[in-house]
Amino acid sequence: MNRPFEKIIVVGAGPSGLLMALLLAKHGIPVHILEASDHLDQQPRAAHYGPPAIPDLMRAGILDEIRRRGMILNTYCWRRLEDHSVIAQFDLDVLKDVDGNDLRSTCLVLQDLDKLMLDEFVEKYGGTISWEHRVVGVGQDQEKAWVNVQAPDGPKKFEADYIIGCDGANSAVRKSLFGEEFPGWTWDTQIVATNTYYDFSGKFGFHDANFIIHPEHFFMAAKITNDGLYRVTYGESPGLTLEELRARQEMKFELMLPGHPKPSEYKVVNFAPYKMHQRCAPAFRVGRFLLAADAAHLCNPWGGLGITGGFVDVGGLYDCFAGIWDGKADEDILDLYSEKRIEKWKTIIDPISQDNFRRVSDADPQTRLERDPWLQMCKRTETDKVFARELLLGMLDVRYDFTQHYKV
Repeated sequence: MNRPFEKIIVVGAGPSGLLMALLLAKHGIPVHILEASDHLDQQPRAAHYGPPAIPDLMRAGILDEIRRRGMILNTYCWRRLEDHSVIAQFDLDVLKDVDGNDLRSTCLVLQDLDKLMLDEFVEKYGGTISWEHRVVGVGQDQEKAWVNVQAPDGPKKFEADYIIGCDGANSAVRKSLFGEEFPGWTWDTQIVATNTYYDFSGKFGFHDANFIIHPEHFFMAAKITNDGLYRVTYGESPGLTLEELRARQEMKFELMLPGHPKPSEYKVVNFAPYKMHQRCAPAFRVGRFLLAADAAHLCNPWGGLGITGGFVDVGGLYDCFAGIWDGKADEDILDLYSEKRIEKWKTIIDPISQDNFRRVSDADPQTRLERDPWLQMCKRTETDKVFARELLLGMLDVRYDFTQHYKV
């Protein structure tokens, strides 16, 4: 069978790039990853993959192994800071069987997930990855696209039919296409992500994921491993140096965490400050170049819509390329990818992630429940399982089925 194209380059060996490459390679499409670093990222980043991302992890053939190495998360709640009592909660157990599939949120720390996907891509599907290959320029004509790369042994040029930028918030591909244009804004709040061992569950009855509402000392504590490691992400004053943030961490934990622990009672294994952004590229397609995940759009991390939305981008773009490869779709389906994924960012990811952060950092936690329809609906799920299933299935609205546009 004559294929309409021969090869795709994926720029970036982060989670979205690896999932993109894995899905394409599994479908028999030749793909080459270019990664600027010499290793997979080890910083504490997203570790929870929500229900909308589960179908794409399933299609990549890795969901069972992710769950074997990691865990399923069921219980999510919002708490008061003063006594850490629960304001409202929901349980994803109602998504355990959706048309025969378990769509509950799944957790595996990102560096472990990345390693799993890289191993599958290289060993199972014979994929190619080039490390320390930093994109410094791009170009295209009617027949092909190319990237100019700085490699350890000097400048190189790589060509392909299509090139996908999955190279994160500071995407070289996006900047080559749009310069510094990345419409949106940056929050003035500083957040710090840590991986911390502390007995939230055993001593204090914390759920799988806990959001503590407070205008200054808000935080999230979410389980990320079976041996008691939690992602503890908290707000800080803007404008502090890394050294100042580190110096304040013990004070913040003693003030925020249940039991008001001293440093001897917990162990911080990773510490990374982050800025939060709400941004979206002008387009996710420019000719033979495509953008996905953080290279295409950013949102704050509260609620996990960044990583989950990124994986959903990847699954949608994969469907577009698989359709073209199999002769079931024309190239203009890639324009539809750009249009629909931008629409989903604007109507779901951006507004809901903003609501999520404003909820956890609310100025008056005591009255938040009576002012917040979402928390009221979560409260209702505690006694109405039919409503709970209906509400939580609404999370899948961030997905879009591009296969409905196939010709056959």
